[in-house]
Amino acid sequence: MKSVVLKAKGSKGGAGPVLVDLPSPELGEGDLLVDLKACGICGTDIEKAKGQYTASAPVLGHEAVGIVAEVGDRVSAFKRGDRVFPHHHAPCGECALCLGQSQTMCADYRKSNLDPGGFSESFRVPQWNVERGAVLKLPDSISFELASLTEPLACCIRAMDRAGARSGGKALVVGAGPVGLANALVLRSRGFDVWLSDVNKLRVEFAKSLGLGRVFDASSEDVPGQVRSGGEGVDLAVIASGSPKAVSQGVRSVRKGGRVSLFGVPVEGSRFEQSLSDLYNSEISVIPSYGATEVETAEALKILEGDRLGLGRLITHRFGLGEFAQAMGVAERGEGCKVVVVP
Repeated sequence: MKSVVLKAKGSKGGAGPVLVDLPSPELGEGDLLVDLKACGICGTDIEKAKGQYTASAPVLGHEAVGIVAEVGDRVSAFKRGDRVFPHHHAPCGECALCLGQSQTMCADYRKSNLDPGGFSESFRVPQWNVERGAVLKLPDSISFELASLTEPLACCIRAMDRAGARSGGKALVVGAGPVGLANALVLRSRGFDVWLSDVNKLRVEFAKSLGLGRVFDASSEDVPGQVRSGGEGVDLAVIASGSPKAVSQGVRSVRKGGRVSLFGVPVEGSRFEQSLSDLYNSEISVIPSYGATEVETAEALKILEGDRLGLGRLITHRFGLGEFAQAMGVAERGEGCKVVVVP
């Protein structure tokens, strides 16, 4: 089977993603084998390809959806032909962190993954994930392409819940890429007035075309100054970028007592400089959010059924597995919005 995997540092030709032929993964008694139908490229895939990702082992492709091709001997909840979204990580559900609603901080959460990754014609879903409810069946009404947005949407839902963004207000989303726009759509559905900013002019124009709210070109505009003109700033800033400058922009844009949702993944070595006295005196809360659980995933599937938020508009490019290098290039350069790989 064809699969995109990461070559290690020191490999012939250098490190990075490469399309190879691999044998089909051996199936354990509690595992699933899934045939890929669609998998989105996440910003973390780009970081992994560059060797900049630090949160977990660098496996490419985690926004995958497909059809169950084989089931292990002990699997009873799934059968061949089921349309599924398998989450790549799963918490234990029993430790103090899980019981304290910090499931994505569970020591076991990041240990499991799709094998050999989501950018493969077929991949194995480990028994750990299957037994812990991390595999969800897709409603027939959701296309595979739209369903590939399940994981990023679930992450947005969890981040907004953690930030207390439930019942309206004013929000600035810093970063108008796929997850920035997805966060903006979630906020709009919860009654927020939304502003967005980005330094990429293509993304600024695309965000404007969606009609979500005012969009700032941060390469030429003083975003905090614009946001604060005639007011105290926004209630919430969502940082949908790993750039320290984006975090600073968000902190300087929120009102006293405001919140900053740290959503974008910082690359290795990133440092954020901010006056602690300013944070303290203004009671600004910085709230990181990592990943999602089956709870947010189930909510994401309900939202995607019928696409009532219009998330399908975010998918602008589609590539085959054999075009993976081209797909990564488009995603990395920000030439479109969401890039999806299909077999």
